[in-house]
Amino acid sequence: MSRTDLSTRVAVVSGASAGIGEAVARHLVASGAPTVLNARRAARIEQLASDLGSDRCAVAAGDAAEQSTVDAMLDTARDRFERDADLVVVNAGRGLNAGVLGSDDAQWESMIRVNLLGAMRLMRAAAHRMLADIEARGSWEHHPHDIIVLGSVVGRHVSPFSGAYGTTKFAVHAAVEALRREICGRGVRVTVIEPAVVVSEFQDVAGYADAMVDGLYEKFGPLLEPADVAEAIGWVAAQPARVHIGELLIRPTRQDYP
Repeated sequence: MSRTDLSTRVAVVSGASAGIGEAVARHLVASGAPTVLNARRAARIEQLASDLGSDRCAVAAGDAAEQSTVDAMLDTARDRFERDADLVVVNAGRGLNAGVLGSDDAQWESMIRVNLLGAMRLMRAAAHRMLADIEARGSWEHHPHDIIVLGSVVGRHVSPFSGAYGTTKFAVHAAVEALRREICGRGVRVTVIEPAVVVSEFQDVAGYADAMVDGLYEKFGPLLEPADVAEAIGWVAAQPARVHIGELLIRPTRQDYP
């Protein structure tokens, strides 16, 4: 089966300043894909773009939950690389320690805003542009169009230690399937990636205690690294246009549940 050369694609990655998003950006650029980097931390993605090569990177800094930032990501791809993005990785998001009873409810709205509403805004805006691109091409069969969304294993198997966060990802999984069913018949692939524990700054931001993280290492280690998820996303995007990997759950080998 012939794979798609990623150098023929134009990519957008939200939440690219660290962790999985940064690893995805590095992987796509190394594979030859011109890539737009988004994150709130402008200095971080400016430095990443400089490291990766300004000829292959563009920056659209801002809050990924804002429609204006979503539009800026996609406009930057078109303006800088002279065509609309056909590979959009919806990655921006955050975690929150504890479940419905124990989590800090003052953080619920901000988490829902970026994890769900921001993801849906980027999914919808990307879908509109990809459908228009397919119509202009006259066919979808010779050039893939991908919207790849970061879910989580706890969005499929909601866990009490991160139940509030898992609830947002459960909703994201539903949005991905809803959009897939809405547009797959017109040639756009919509995929949810469901990683388990990935070693990154995610744990600190979510407020997970060091003892808990150490326990995950002891029970399930070695744990996933961001590059593992990035390579899986690259593999999904490299499938021929006729092949759609709709869901991909990735666990450390020793992780039995969730």
